[in-house]
Amino acid sequence: MEALRLSSVSPFCNATFKLEYNKTHFTKPKFLNFQFSSLSTLSSFSSKPYKIFTTLSPSSQVSTEAADPPERELETNSQEEKFNWFSQWYPLMPVCDLDKRVPHAKKVLGLDVVVWWDRNENEWRVFADACPHRLAPLSEGRIDQWGRLQCVYHGWCFSGSGDCKFIPQAPPDGPPVHTFEKACAAVYPSTVQHDIVWFWPNIAPRYKDIIKTKKPPHIPDLDDPSFTKLFGNRDIPYGYEVLLENLMDPAHVPYAHYGLMRTRKPKVKLDREGGRPVEMSVNKIDINGFIGKQEWGSSKFLAPCIFYAYTDLMKDQENGSASSAGAEKKLEQQRAALIFICVPVSPGHSRLIWAFPRNFQTWIDKVVPRWIFHIGQNLILDSDLYLLHVEVIPVSERKIMDVGPANWQKACFVPTKADALVVGFRRWLKKYAGGQFNWGGKFNATLPPTPPREQLMDRYWSHVVNCKSCNAAHKSLSALEVMLQVVSIASIGIVAATKQNAMSMATRTTIISFAVICFAASKWLSHFIYKTFHYHDYNHALR
Repeated sequence: MEALRLSSVSPFCNATFKLEYNKTHFTKPKFLNFQFSSLSTLSSFSSKPYKIFTTLSPSSQVSTEAADPPERELETNSQEEKFNWFSQWYPLMPVCDLDKRVPHAKKVLGLDVVVWWDRNENEWRVFADACPHRLAPLSEGRIDQWGRLQCVYHGWCFSGSGDCKFIPQAPPDGPPVHTFEKACAAVYPSTVQHDIVWFWPNIAPRYKDIIKTKKPPHIPDLDDPSFTKLFGNRDIPYGYEVLLENLMDPAHVPYAHYGLMRTRKPKVKLDREGGRPVEMSVNKIDINGFIGKQEWGSSKFLAPCIFYAYTDLMKDQENGSASSAGAEKKLEQQRAALIFICVPVSPGHSRLIWAFPRNFQTWIDKVVPRWIFHIGQNLILDSDLYLLHVEVIPVSERKIMDVGPANWQKACFVPTKADALVVGFRRWLKKYAGGQFNWGGKFNATLPPTPPREQLMDRYWSHVVNCKSCNAAHKSLSALEVMLQVVSIASIGIVAATKQNAMSMATRTTIISFAVICFAASKWLSHFIYKTFHYHDYNHALR
């Protein structure tokens, strides 16, 4: 079976999923050679028996209440368990996209934090983004010559432990006010795992050493040196729940991403896009997440942030068995995964961090720069971004608020197995979190207003400034554009300034032609830069 391929240009863009339909009911996944060996988050799954659920009604008549009986069955276990959103590790940013020379402002769970490199201890630090003096943002500051974080409003300096080391306004012969507890910066516990900076969103002293008792979720593929991994990140103008649901929904791919992502064609094509029934199941659901199963592989939701889809095999069964035992063994050893880390930022805003590790064709990632991959990956995100923000979110949020977040399934009609993972996530959310994300009282239920289309789909501020590779490419290509324009103008100037009898007609023609080519190249490059790094519209009707 051809399960999942990641192409040489964009593993996001050209993932091939084999989706077949049969009438078999949901079954427990069989994890083959791509199983986690040690995943701390899932190791705490309860030994209690779990009922497997389906989105299909056992009756012959389909209705909006089709999935209610299994839903009640799922709620029979561990009713007292509640998910604490503020007692979890949350990712901030891949290390590859953080500059050690400057502090970085980030928002997670509605908390404004600053991430900076403490060169004295060789560690990434996460502080509350507010100076204790007058609450100026520390992210607008600098790292001074002694490696301290300096607030640029009044020059207060802080060590990696949050201690205030210097207050310029305090007289040297006066009381040591910089040693007072109120002069210290608020420090969040932080760590680096899988080359991503994580933080614990609670500054209470009892959580100072939380890393000793609870670690961020572990994904072995991101630590396996035989796998390649390229990170990407982007700020998304819709909420955490919608982002996770969208990534768990393979049925929308042939339609919302038509022409961008390749899917296996059905035996009988019923429409242009090639939509088809999708056989999916969810089981083993508990407070830590759930496990899902598709024909091409398996998936795991590791609460609260990670959705991880991976191939059971990379064996091609389309033409029967492999041509030889050696070729078959090689195909079976090829593994790939899609890792999506969804970060709740604020209502109506989230952040996506992604990586697509694989243990084959790894040389491609060493040759092709990361920003080339991001072109196709950002286009995929753009292709349903406006749809989800403008059309899906306001309507769905209103309907869900009308019936209550815990009654999501009464507002949405999900009669097929293609929605199994989405239903599984909503049931997890209902059972362990009251049906909705808990912002700790920081926000009301009002969503932010919709900005103009170009601002909503802007890539520069949502991705380029936060991606080292794309930012460097943007600066280099912009400099090349200016250089081409200068060469074009200079060439015309040389021809105009040179006396007619001092230059042959052939030479003049050559220089003028070169100037025209440079000017045309600069215009094409300007268009490429704009569409790649700023704004690329997507019209579904014209695809």
